[in-house]
Amino acid sequence: MVSAATAALPPFTAALALELAPVRVNLIAAGFVDTPLSATLLGDRLEERRAELRATLPIGRVVGPADVAALAVHLMTNTALTGATYDIDGGQQFVW
Repeated sequence: MVSAATAALPPFTAALALELAPVRVNLIAAGFVDTPLSATLLGDRLEERRAELRATLPIGRVVGPADVAALAVHLMTNTALTGATYDIDGGQQFVW
């Protein structure tokens, strides 16, 4: 159920952008982000996950909250962007 809902978000975002224009609608699709919530969910496996991501992600580091915030600010300030999905996962989708 969650997978289906997640897969439906990009086309829903595009349709919503058309429907609500000129209000802009974009989707930030984050992969693993190193936050306190991630630490709580992973518990003892957190450091193992961080090491795995540093070794496999093209960016060579773990995505942090500041990365997601920078994307959000970019989307808010660039008024030509609407209806798009922005993956912020350090390239994870390309190596998994």
